[in-house]
Amino acid sequence: MNGMDRQPGNRGETRDFLAGRRARITPAQVGLPTSARRRVAGLRREEVAVLAGVSTEWYTRLEKGHIGGVSEDVLDAVARALRLDDDERTYLFDLARSSRPERRTPSRRRDVEVPPRVQWLLDSMTMSSAFVRNGRTDIVAGNPLARALLAPMFDSDTVDKRGRPNIARYVFLDPGARDFFVDWDAAGVATAALLRAEAGREPRDRALRELVGELSTLSPEFRGRWAAHDVLMRHDGVKRLQHPDAGHLELTFQSLDLPLPGRAVHDLIVYTAEPGTASEGRLKLLASWAATQSRAAPPTRRSPRPGPL
Repeated sequence: MNGMDRQPGNRGETRDFLAGRRARITPAQVGLPTSARRRVAGLRREEVAVLAGVSTEWYTRLEKGHIGGVSEDVLDAVARALRLDDDERTYLFDLARSSRPERRTPSRRRDVEVPPRVQWLLDSMTMSSAFVRNGRTDIVAGNPLARALLAPMFDSDTVDKRGRPNIARYVFLDPGARDFFVDWDAAGVATAALLRAEAGREPRDRALRELVGELSTLSPEFRGRWAAHDVLMRHDGVKRLQHPDAGHLELTFQSLDLPLPGRAVHDLIVYTAEPGTASEGRLKLLASWAATQSRAAPPTRRSPRPGPL
């Protein structure tokens, strides 16, 4: 399926997710006998049912998408049988929650404004690139160093009318992203997985549906990664960037939950360099330039470039 779930109650999404997780587990991994006559590489439905302690008929119905009335204990058993990691388990519970009938039509989720105190926090972090990302991977706030470090993204034609970058649009629709992200394939996998997790949390988010539809239509790479049904709740690790002015940067990044009103999910993302490395020196020079530009002129959509570093 190219877009988000097209069946009521997330049935299609549940079906594809569970079938995909089942297909990646071999009988040997769970201590079941194997046979040369076996036609499938992964587990059969009846084998998952045995491992989860439920009937084959019941598990078959679950994998067809009838998940709304399933108890947490049963979902836990299925998660253990399929060896789901923490993010995948959370995603399965999100699918069940969003499939339950609502007593009233839920209000459409609105974007939440970032409070001034959060912007003050970002601006105080002068030696780290810090920005706030919502569940749709929009960058909704950032400090001067984030705007300088992510200048190719802020300068991209994929930004919205407000000049706000969207990481997924940049990664999959801007050809320059392949040069900026040294590990572009890994960035694409993680970005699609973040959107998939958000789709489980907020299946009625119209803006998210439109984004997924746009990316599915315009990017074959996104379609392939979306079809894998990988999920990621938080993305931490090492990021290697080829900045057009600062050169090669190898940075660690940390994602932190940022509590804001409503159901909206926001993460505070902080990029830092290991002390004593060449990347630290380049990031310091970029920070110095960013601070100078921030004092000299009001922010604009297209960030001016620093001189060679």
